[in-house]
Amino acid sequence: MDLGLKGKTALVVAASKGMGKASAMGLAQEGARVAMCARGEADLKAAAEEVRQKTGAEVLAVPADASKLEDITRVVGEVKGKWGGVDVLVANVGGPPPGPFDQMTDEQWKAAFEQVHLSTVRFIRAVLPDMKRKKWGRILAIQSSSVKQPVEGLVLSNGIRPAIAGMFKTLAGEVAKDGVTVNLVLPGRIMTDRFMGHQKDLAERAGKTLEAWIAERSTADIPMGRIGTPEEFASMVVFLASERASYITGTVAQVDGGLIKSNV
Repeated sequence: MDLGLKGKTALVVAASKGMGKASAMGLAQEGARVAMCARGEADLKAAAEEVRQKTGAEVLAVPADASKLEDITRVVGEVKGKWGGVDVLVANVGGPPPGPFDQMTDEQWKAAFEQVHLSTVRFIRAVLPDMKRKKWGRILAIQSSSVKQPVEGLVLSNGIRPAIAGMFKTLAGEVAKDGVTVNLVLPGRIMTDRFMGHQKDLAERAGKTLEAWIAERSTADIPMGRIGTPEEFASMVVFLASERASYITGTVAQVDGGLIKSNV
C-alpha cells in the first residue's frame, strides 16, 4: 500500500532514541523528508545518520530543548527555510520523573507542564499556519497509556498527560475543515530506555531484581504476554501520518498489546 508520504516533510520531536527515532525511521522509509530534533546533540546526529543511511531519505538534525520556546521557534524555522514548512508533526517528549505525590514540589509540577503540555502546544502553534495554508497536515502526539489509565509511580504524567487528549479533541474539530488531522498515539509498555529506567525504579522499591520484576509484573497483565518494540509503535504513527488516514481525526489510538482496559 502506498501511504502517500513521498515528498512530505515530517518533524519528529525527541527523535534521537526510542519511539521518536523509530517514528522518524518509519516515515523516512515511506519517502518523507524527516527533520529530527532532540536535546542530546551526539545521540541526535547518530540517529539522523542511521535514518539517512538505512532509508536514503533527506534528513535534517536540529539540536533543541522542547521545553524552550526559542528552541521550538528555531527548529520550525530551520525546517521551513529548508523544505518550505512541516506537513507532519510528531510531538514527542520524554516523560517527567517518577515518584509519589508527596515528593513532588511546585517546581516539578511546573517543569512537567512545560515539558509535556506546553511544548506540544508550542510546536502545534508553530506548524499549523503552513498546514492550513496547504490544506493538508497531520498533527500527532506520542503520549502515554496514562491518558486512559494511570501508571503506578508516575503521578506527574498521570496528572498532566490526560489534558493533552482534551486539547487534541478540541483542536481536531477546529482544523478538520482545513484538511488537518489531529490524533494521539498512546504507547503501552514499549522497550525504550525510559521504560527500562522506570522498571528499575519500581523494582528497587519492591526489593526485587529488574529481571524478576519484569517477569512478575511488567508483562503479567499484558494479554499478548510481552513488551512491545518501538518499531511496532511507530507503525501506528506512520499510518496516522499518511494520506490513507485522511478520515481519521480526534482519535486516541493505543499500541499496547491489550494492556489498557478502558473501553473509551
